[in-house]
Amino acid sequence: MLKRIAAGVLGAMNALNGLAMLADGHRWYIMTPGVTHTGPYNPHFVADIGAAFLAAGLGLAARAWRPQLWPAAASGVGFIAMHATIHLIEIATGHAHLPAFDFGLVILPAALGVWAAFPGKGEIHA
Repeated sequence: MLKRIAAGVLGAMNALNGLAMLADGHRWYIMTPGVTHTGPYNPHFVADIGAAFLAAGLGLAARAWRPQLWPAAASGVGFIAMHATIHLIEIATGHAHLPAFDFGLVILPAALGVWAAFPGKGEIHA
């Protein structure tokens, strides 16, 4: 049950982030800490990444709704985990502009998402 709750919360967070990126990418770009340090605003790039966050969030939400849909969460969390790995590498190599932000809002939720995406002992498998 705890994994389903975590998947639901993380799914909502990622889906909302993706929707914000798709609906008003420029505002998202300006308001999200550290993003302006990555280069100039590129609306197409922000929308592409927003679509990936939306898909990942929907996959996690599907797992929260129906535990048998854990493969959807596993697919979605793949993007989130790879994104977090990039941030982890930036921290390790001294290239992160806001390492505490990266750790708390990117890496930690991704690790929790990986844990929540897969079925636990006694859960129904697809």
